[in-house]
Amino acid sequence: MFPFQHIIIIDKKSKIPLYRQIAISIINEIRTGTLKAGAHLPGTRELSKKLGVHRKTVIAAFDELSAQDWIVIVPRKHVTVSKQIPTLKAQKWNQKDATLSYQNAFDFPLHGQEEKTSSQPILSAPEIFIDDGYPDIRLSPIDELLKIYRSYTIRKYAVKNAIVGTTQGTLKLREELVSYLSKTRGLNITTDNLLITHGAQMSIYLASQILLDKEATIIIGNPDYPIADKTFERTKASVIEVAVDENGLDIHAIEKICKKKKITAVYIIPHHHYPTTVTLSVERRMKLLELSNQYSFTIIEDDYDYDYHYSSSPYLPIASGSHNGNVIYIGSFSKVLGPSIRIGFMVAPKNFIEQCIKLREVIDYGGDGYMQNALAELIQNGDLSRYLKKTKKSYHQRRDYLDALLKKHLGSHITYALPDGGMAIWIKINSPFLVSKLESVPQLHIKRIDKQENAFRFGFASMNEKELEEAVLCLREVLRF
Repeated sequence: MFPFQHIIIIDKKSKIPLYRQIAISIINEIRTGTLKAGAHLPGTRELSKKLGVHRKTVIAAFDELSAQDWIVIVPRKHVTVSKQIPTLKAQKWNQKDATLSYQNAFDFPLHGQEEKTSSQPILSAPEIFIDDGYPDIRLSPIDELLKIYRSYTIRKYAVKNAIVGTTQGTLKLREELVSYLSKTRGLNITTDNLLITHGAQMSIYLASQILLDKEATIIIGNPDYPIADKTFERTKASVIEVAVDENGLDIHAIEKICKKKKITAVYIIPHHHYPTTVTLSVERRMKLLELSNQYSFTIIEDDYDYDYHYSSSPYLPIASGSHNGNVIYIGSFSKVLGPSIRIGFMVAPKNFIEQCIKLREVIDYGGDGYMQNALAELIQNGDLSRYLKKTKKSYHQRRDYLDALLKKHLGSHITYALPDGGMAIWIKINSPFLVSKLESVPQLHIKRIDKQENAFRFGFASMNEKELEEAVLCLREVLRF
């Protein structure tokens, strides 16, 4: 008799149900040719005794195998391996365990990222984590947002509305954003001009896929937001870098390029540029818009943290100016509510939004309607505005406190310009010290380090005064100042 009790491996500690383990073992033996087409299997009573399991477990395993056409069950007569299974050459019983199959590499051509990521994964939480500009969720109205969210899940009409039209974004949120963006950013739009996304990065991806191909050319800053840059590169478009100085992207250099070749788009972060935190001057904004109209290129305006400006009112977006519908405006609520709340938006002409919706349906049919409607209510009842007023005051104080700490403890060994707004400071390490030294300390992790610029971003908004002081003192100790 075939030794089924030796080829069917059962691990009662495994999370896989016993009947599935039996079925998988039999399938493996059929695949390797050990059990050939037409071979008889023992009855359920006999096999259950051999394996030391309940007969119902074996019956469930056989039902599973029969449903997948691996075996043929003739009631009260016999169970055989399906004759539709091809005859295979038998292999040794000590073959590689099928449960480890996914430990093998995918041995076929890939069209994904070729380069390896330069950043090392965080294996354990460091004592001090310096992010690149996150909000403090301890100050966030997340509790109020979730309270509204829960209330929507138990209202019949709210449940119905939450699953309608989420590919573009719920109508309720888009209606509130039309008013909100008009009041805060001077944008004259309708709900047709809005697409709700899972954050600014999704908006950038969708826009780049619609705009760019191997024949296109896009201008970006240097340095710049690396994730956006990789998104543009993957479209196969030509990417031209232009310097970023204390007044933002060099628009004069862009004009020179436009005179020589056709430009498809310019990607710009006008407020608190990433990573340098500089703000594009009014003169350069006006000139860029003029060039866009003159040379017919698209401006992708990434205004990810427009809401945080401390010294004065922020400049209005480029998108609020007079243009020919060639400005794609991108914003996000992740910098307001917290990085885990993935809600962003894109503003563009209706036909562009329609194309983005069609593309978005291929990769993501829609967003969280409950969360979008909860955010809409948070905006509508004024809670979001009150929260922003409170956090701007706190973040302003934290920026100034960090400024004082840096001057006191790091002094002339670093160089930085205090930003007018935003949630981070771009700090350059002066020679002969190297920023790479900060990567060698287990208790410290800095999210954005730029070795080429010998600089790093110090996100201050997420830290209180005690945490800011601990971080600065750690930096002083590491660099041995």
